[in-house]
Amino acid sequence: MLHESLTSDLFDWRLAVAALVCTGAGVMRGFAGFGSVMVTAPLLGMLFGPLQMVVMVMTMELAISLSLLRGALKDVEWRFVTVMSAGAALAMPFGSLLLTSVDPDILIRGIAAVVLAFVLLLWSGWRYPGPKRMPITFALGGVSGAMLGATSMGGPPVLAYMLAGRDSAAVNRANIIVYFTVIEMILIAIMLLRGLIGAEGVARGAILTPAFMLAGYVGARCFRQSSEALYRRIALLALTAIALFGLLR
Repeated sequence: MLHESLTSDLFDWRLAVAALVCTGAGVMRGFAGFGSVMVTAPLLGMLFGPLQMVVMVMTMELAISLSLLRGALKDVEWRFVTVMSAGAALAMPFGSLLLTSVDPDILIRGIAAVVLAFVLLLWSGWRYPGPKRMPITFALGGVSGAMLGATSMGGPPVLAYMLAGRDSAAVNRANIIVYFTVIEMILIAIMLLRGLIGAEGVARGAILTPAFMLAGYVGARCFRQSSEALYRRIALLALTAIALFGLLR
């Protein structure tokens, strides 16, 4: 009886809606290496509540990150990603402290405004011609980690930074995939230590994961046949949408 009750609770109309949305988001994740959380998090939060949403999203995101990781390893800049990940890991706990002193909505809107301004500059065709300075990389990783701990929205600063450089689409995508894999694992470890990961959220995330990963495979195949210009255009469109979502949410 308990098993039947749990099954009926898991498989309802909300899960069907979530599956459709996650399939579309998976294509974006596989192609660009990011962007799916912006699509899935608001809807899953409305359907299942914020805590279950985070658990479901992290379950799916880690699964697809690990599936994309093998193809990204040959292009990743390890020193760059390691420094950025270290900054994020150290700042994540401080992000949690911001929840008690700063309104998360104000924090998200402020950072989204800065990111949007930077993205508009990138749309103009501007690129940063110099090398990636490790102190800047570490600091931006820290901003990303603090944002993730405070708002669950940690991608925009580092994504804008990567897209501003002269790296190829393959290198940018590989750096993004590896970076998100690392910080997702750190966030899951923190949530486990705080006892925030429940069985129901993991179960729902696991049910949605196959469709999400299949869509990610389709997106990754599309990336392999795309041009540098197309990747940059789609990545900037996604980042613009993320910044606008942060401003208007």
